Amino acid sequence: MVSSGFHPDLRSTARFLPRGGYGPRTLPVLQKLTGLQGRRIPADVEVVDLPSGAGVRIFRPVNRPTDPGPALLWIHGGGYIIGSAAQDDRLCRRFSAELGATVASVEYRLAPQHPYPAALEDCWAALTRLAELPEVDPARIAIGGASAGGGLAAALAQLAADRAEVSPVLQLLVYPMLDDRSSALPADRSYRLWTPRSNRFGWTSYLGGADPQVAVPARRADLSGLAPAWIGVGTVDLFHDEDLAYAQRLRDAGVPCEVEIVPGAFHGFDQLLPKTTVSRSFFASQCTSLRNAFVAAREGRSGGRLQPGGTARTARCRRRTDGQTRRFRRF
Repeated sequence: MVSSGFHPDLRSTARFLPRGGYGPRTLPVLQKLTGLQGRRIPADVEVVDLPSGAGVRIFRPVNRPTDPGPALLWIHGGGYIIGSAAQDDRLCRRFSAELGATVASVEYRLAPQHPYPAALEDCWAALTRLAELPEVDPARIAIGGASAGGGLAAALAQLAADRAEVSPVLQLLVYPMLDDRSSALPADRSYRLWTPRSNRFGWTSYLGGADPQVAVPARRADLSGLAPAWIGVGTVDLFHDEDLAYAQRLRDAGVPCEVEIVPGAFHGFDQLLPKTTVSRSFFASQCTSLRNAFVAAREGRSGGRLQPGGTARTARCRRRTDGQTRRFRRF
């Protein structure tokens, strides 16, 4: 992990944040607390139930276009074990307003009560339901999520490629939880909110008795043919190394991948402090990538998908730091 201290915008808050604390003793209380969210349904939110008992919260742009428009399927975080779609209501409204897109937020079933593949199948059901909405152009759907939601979005991109029914134009992976093997990393005092110990509990709960080679996104051998990706992560995030490794593997497989590295950012920084300059820039980068993917799809371009013959049309991975152009971009 690359670490150079906390970002100036985040330093004062980072001092008081917990480093973890997720485990079998605290889980029942945390699940009850997060389950309280979303009991009151705002007027601008439509809730659609899925056959599994999961659900989708739908946000529509204020000025709806007459023709079918773009859409984003959003998946909340919580280590696969806690959280609710309602926790991201404000974020989903921001995406919808910025992009003029329909946003569907998945209320998926949580582990350990519902281990793999329950959450992933809920996300697939939500994706296919979103593609059926009359106001949605099924050729302009992106998928995204944060933390465990980012891990589910990556797994969903893989599932979509396998099932070949809905083809996302972008996978937006916000500090995604991709690899169970990072649970073996040593503890670091810079980690906030999520530690190797918490990670081990989250993955163990999610996997149940499943084969990690099948259930863990980073363990998939062949990443070719997946949707283009945007991956964002901070340098003091437990997932930093696994996210950059996955980005490199995507590029090696011919999948365009834009990476945003935020120096000194801890896990979940943008959701805790959304009004800081660094968080606003992080969100703006996500919107730019989504907007570009929607435009490319509307114009009939691949956005960097593999073309017949196995070569990618574009590559969008670069890094700008200290005046030099490299493979990634930093804030």
